[in-house]
Amino acid sequence: MSTPQSPLHLARRRAVQAVAATGAATLLLVGCGSSGSSDKASSDKGSPSAAATTAAASTAAAAGSPAADAAGGKRTVKDATGTAVEIPAEPKRIVTLTQEDLDAVLALGLKPAGITNGQGLNEPPAYLKDKVQGIPVVGNLLQPVMDKVIAAKPDLILAGDMQDQQVLKQLREITPATVVTMAPTDDWKLSFRGIGNAVNKLDAANKVIADYDAKAAKAGGELGENKGKAVSIVRWNPTGPSWMEKKQFASGVALDMGLTRPQAQDKDGNAHTPALSLEKINEIDGDWLFLSTLTDDGKAALKDVQSKPAYQGLGAVKNNHTVTVDGSVWSTRGGPLAADVVIGDISKALAAK
Repeated sequence: MSTPQSPLHLARRRAVQAVAATGAATLLLVGCGSSGSSDKASSDKGSPSAAATTAAASTAAAAGSPAADAAGGKRTVKDATGTAVEIPAEPKRIVTLTQEDLDAVLALGLKPAGITNGQGLNEPPAYLKDKVQGIPVVGNLLQPVMDKVIAAKPDLILAGDMQDQQVLKQLREITPATVVTMAPTDDWKLSFRGIGNAVNKLDAANKVIADYDAKAAKAGGELGENKGKAVSIVRWNPTGPSWMEKKQFASGVALDMGLTRPQAQDKDGNAHTPALSLEKINEIDGDWLFLSTLTDDGKAALKDVQSKPAYQGLGAVKNNHTVTVDGSVWSTRGGPLAADVVIGDISKALAAK
């Protein structure tokens, strides 16, 4: 989820999911590789295996182009749409168009040459702010300003789940090394591995995920009497609350910590429900209720409902088990650094009780 979704947008997105149900982002893991790229992730659950091959170095790049890196050579990967993309073997100037791409690049120890603002924000994501000081902002989430992208002189553009073909065409005119990094059905770990492969750091990406898995399991084991409790994960929209499906990013982190979801929310999927009416507000109840918003209108709607009997009658509210969290982290499609924030939020709330 890279942008706040209306029910209409959600319906359109589900239609795209049906078309892309093969999980096209896994193709990032079977791209042609060289210069230290690893195939180890091919044996991971849900990832196809493929032999790595070496792409010929490009000799036709225009003089002065950032992509003309004769010393570093080229690699070919397939992006999340199945498109074969030739990219630098060792990209030096990476532009990220979503905070998920940015999160991934930073988690791999790289500094991008250009970034976009965070989800629902007019500035970079707060949880990454100290890591992106001085990096040019080239537009809003999935809405790049082409002149600013050109000024960043990218040799690799990570385009998130960009579906606008006109924008992709413009980006590929700036550099053919433009990679769609996410398919609608991909979870954050799969996308992160794909990004790791695109920047030739797949081994490092696998290590980051292994470290995350260990940290999540450890944190979940330290929750005392709240170990295994049912947590409700809700984003409050101007029109009402939406709960997150089980494979949505923050929900997945909670499950990795050994927590569960309330019965009403125990459904597969990686999106969120349409906004619920007050008559269905019981669906958001749980042992613990984690609440987020993305807009000022959403904050106002949440504040308004908190005085209503339907909200006050929720078990989590009666037990003072409601926690307000950052929607620009919890409502995203996620990454390792965002996952660390979610683990911290859950641990702070539940381990203290």
